[in-house]
Amino acid sequence: MELKEKTIEKALIEYRSPSNIALVKYWGKMGLQMPMNPSVSFTLNACATTTCVEFNAIQNDRMEVQFEFFFEGAPKPDFHPKLNTFFDRILRDFPALKNYHLRLDSSNSFPHSSGIASSASAMSALALCLGEFEKKLLGEQYASDFDQRISNWSRLGSGSACRSVIPELGLWGYSPDIEGSSDKYAIAIDGIAPVFKDFRDIVLLVDKGEKQISSTAGHALMNGHAYTAARIEQAHLNLIELLDTMRNGNLEKFVKIVENEALSLHAMMLSSDPGYFLFKPETLKIIEAIRSFRQQNGIHLCFTLDAGANVHLLYPSKDEKEVLGFVEGELLVFCQNGEYICDSVGKGPERLKAQYD
Repeated sequence: MELKEKTIEKALIEYRSPSNIALVKYWGKMGLQMPMNPSVSFTLNACATTTCVEFNAIQNDRMEVQFEFFFEGAPKPDFHPKLNTFFDRILRDFPALKNYHLRLDSSNSFPHSSGIASSASAMSALALCLGEFEKKLLGEQYASDFDQRISNWSRLGSGSACRSVIPELGLWGYSPDIEGSSDKYAIAIDGIAPVFKDFRDIVLLVDKGEKQISSTAGHALMNGHAYTAARIEQAHLNLIELLDTMRNGNLEKFVKIVENEALSLHAMMLSSDPGYFLFKPETLKIIEAIRSFRQQNGIHLCFTLDAGANVHLLYPSKDEKEVLGFVEGELLVFCQNGEYICDSVGKGPERLKAQYD
C-alpha cells in the first residue's frame, strides 16, 4: 500500500501514560532492546507521566529529529542523549517525523527517584503522541495495529515502557505457551480473577536518592553471569505458574511467586561481577514486618521490588483499611521522611488532546 502523506503544518498532542510494576521481572537484554526472559506487570493508575508534543513543519534535509525538551516547565538537556537515541530508532519506521520540529513538555504525578519506573511512563507517553500524529499524517491503516506499534516504539525508548500501554496486566516477551506473545511488544492478559483487577500498590519510599547503577548497566551484568540460564528458566516457569494462579484467584500462591521474583532479581544483582547490594537496612526491616503481619492477620499482602531499595506493597482492595493502618502504624518509621505513595491497578493510557492545523 502506498502511503500518501497529508499536509499538517502544526499539531498539538497530549497523552497521559502510567508506570507499571513487574510481577515477573525482566532482567537482561539482547539485541535492540529485546528481553532475555518474558515479564508480566500490573499497570498502575495514579503514577503517570503526562506528555504534550507540539509539532511544527520545517525543512530538514538531515535524517534526524529536531526537538527541545522541557520537564515540569524547565529545559532538561541531560535528557537529550536518551531522546536522540530513541528518535533515531523511531525514524526507521516514521521517516516523515524529521520534517517537524518537536517541543516536548513532560511532567510526572510522582516524585523523581521514588521507586516508580518513570522511564516506562515517560517513553510510553511520548510514543503515544508520536503514534497518534503518524496515524493522522499517514492514514488510518495504522489504526488496526496501533497498540502493538506503540508498544514496540515504547520498548525502543525503555524496555518496560512497552507494558505501560496495556491495561491492567501486560506481558512482554516470547513464551511458547502464550499465543501472541512477542519480544517486540507487550500483550494484554485476559481472564484473570476479579480480585487482581482491583489490587492496590503502596510504594514505601525508603531511599529517594539516585540509583547505585543504571538500569542499562544492570541489564548488561546478565551477559556472562554464572546464573543467567537458570534465571531465564525460572522466569519462564514463574510466568506460567503466576498466570494460572491469577486466573484461579489463588492469593496465597500469588504472594509466594511475586516475592520469589523480587528476591531473585536482587540475588542476580548480588551475584553479578561486580555485585551490587541495592537493599537498605530499612528495606529488610519492611520485608520482615510484612511477612510477620501476613502471618498474624491472614491478609494476603506481599512485597515486590525493582532494582532499588523502595518497596511496593501489593494487596487486595478489600483489605485497604487494615493495610493502611499497618503502614501508618509500623512501616512509616522505615520510610524517608515518612513518605509513601498509594496507587492501584489501572486502565492504561489516556489521550488528553489532539489538535491539528
